[in-house]
Amino acid sequence: MTTALHGLLAGWLTEQRWFAGKGHTIDDLSIDSLTEIRSGDPGLVHLIVSVRQADRRTRYQLLAGLRTELPDRLRHVLIGNCHWADDGERYVYDAAHDASLTAALLEGMAAGLRVGDLAFHHVPDTEIDTSQRSLVLTAEQSNTSLVYGDKYILKLFRQLTAGVNPELEIVTGLATAGSAHVARPYGWIETRLDGEPTTLAIMQEFLSNAGDGWTMALTSVRDLYASPEDMPAEEAGGDFAAEAFRLGTATAEVHRQLAEAFPTGTIEPSDIKQMSELLRRRLDRAVAEVPALGEHADVAGHAFDRLAELGHSVPVQRVHGDYHLGQVMRTLVDWVVLDFEGEPGQPLAERRALDSPLRDVAGMLRSFDYAARHLLADHPEAESLEGRALEWSARNRAAFLAGYSEGGGRVRGDDAVLLRALELSKAVYEVVYESRNRPTWLPIPLAAFTSR
Repeated sequence: MTTALHGLLAGWLTEQRWFAGKGHTIDDLSIDSLTEIRSGDPGLVHLIVSVRQADRRTRYQLLAGLRTELPDRLRHVLIGNCHWADDGERYVYDAAHDASLTAALLEGMAAGLRVGDLAFHHVPDTEIDTSQRSLVLTAEQSNTSLVYGDKYILKLFRQLTAGVNPELEIVTGLATAGSAHVARPYGWIETRLDGEPTTLAIMQEFLSNAGDGWTMALTSVRDLYASPEDMPAEEAGGDFAAEAFRLGTATAEVHRQLAEAFPTGTIEPSDIKQMSELLRRRLDRAVAEVPALGEHADVAGHAFDRLAELGHSVPVQRVHGDYHLGQVMRTLVDWVVLDFEGEPGQPLAERRALDSPLRDVAGMLRSFDYAARHLLADHPEAESLEGRALEWSARNRAAFLAGYSEGGGRVRGDDAVLLRALELSKAVYEVVYESRNRPTWLPIPLAAFTSR
């Protein structure tokens, strides 16, 4: 069974959108753990698979379903056929798509189940309705989310890093502090990797009646582009500025709550100078890879030089780390922040490290620029709409910063120097990303060096 399963997984994993090593040969694959959650037909098995590609080793999590007969509704997630222990030939498939098996995850969290190295937990003083059936969301890349009815959303972390995931740590911490800007946590699943408790999944309230910030922003941009040329942005249908202001206020409140719930610190001028030097090196590497950035390098370089000249310490704390319009939801009451896990590709220690809250502010400012220019990428009237894009972005950036200040966020004096450097460093990262993945979008981050 084991040898055959290795072969099936090696072929199947590379086709999954959450697989991090696309385009590279799998040199070795091993099954680090195999835990039976539910026996019978169908059966449910939890797997942790270790994949080595050159000098990179990545662990992945998989829920494997086992059936003697595979329904048509599960054909699209078939991994293959395998002789399974003494049970004979079985179909092996991705059980995240099988609601009859994923019910076991709800039941496990509700009961505080322990099976093998797996531990299922529920948040104290919460009840979990185990009658809800799951449906897989299709929008995510690095994780898989299951929505149970209209009550819960379970995020299954596909790539695993030993240690507690920052999202579990921060969401439970903020919820305990009474924050209104996180979706209520209900439970989580964990195991031990390399001797450390390691988060496998986290379940929160599903915001069924909420709208995501990216979609709302794009709707506003479309309305503006469809309006008469002489109509100011504030008069066009779907103006987003009031929501940008509220989002800024909510962001400041989350930063304050994070500072109250977790350790804080400061970085000294010498550390800031080292940060500036690091940003400079990243800029040089980006210019070498994307020559089009070269003509704008002086703009970024000047911002990084000004950062190096800061002569005072800067407060740091826990932050979101990957903040943009796609990470926020507008409920009927207020904005809610999602996905506190940070950049999934970064080491866990970096994602948990203290940082300036202005990094989150910079990320959101870049997101406003992306929203404004995203629709211009293939637009036949892109050139004539350039001014409207600038207008929309400037208006909503200003509203967000005003709301952030109103909520108690700090953006004054030399803070602008740090914010500018962080924003341009984000744009440098975006230039490389777009060059590699979406070349037609390259003008979006390049505009960051000329528009203000």
